[in-house]
Amino acid sequence: MSIRPATIEDSDEIIALIYELALYEKAPDEAKATREQIIETFFCSDPKVFCEIVEVDGAIAGLAIWFLNYSTWQGKHGIYLEDLFVRPQYRGAGYGKALLQHLAAICQERGYGRFQWWVLDWNEPAIEFYKSFGALAMDDWTVYRVSGQALSDLARGADSNR
Repeated sequence: MSIRPATIEDSDEIIALIYELALYEKAPDEAKATREQIIETFFCSDPKVFCEIVEVDGAIAGLAIWFLNYSTWQGKHGIYLEDLFVRPQYRGAGYGKALLQHLAAICQERGYGRFQWWVLDWNEPAIEFYKSFGALAMDDWTVYRVSGQALSDLARGADSNR
């Protein structure tokens, strides 16, 4: 097993893994990213999103997609994990934990103050996995999102009752 930064040659596999994750999360129709978008955002001259690949015997077993966030209270950057996915045939061998340890090490090396992510409330296997190494649920916080027409309305100053 090895972990390495993704390369542009991994773009097709990244798209495939994103779709596999969307299937697992029961939302395959929401996975709309294209290979071109992955290339433009992950492999541009100044990327804002990063991808780590876990390989087993030369095969891509999973990935972690992440970006920097910032804590005004700490005055430090942190890592936000957007996606963590290990293909079913590779689960249970420690590869997901290895990816998380890899990202935690990046936090430590760079002086980042936090490492955080969201998990679907029905995903008990993931919740138990995260709890097993000390991750805490932030139950007193509620996630809000503006997208689609509501985002357009907000940007132009229109009220939206969606």
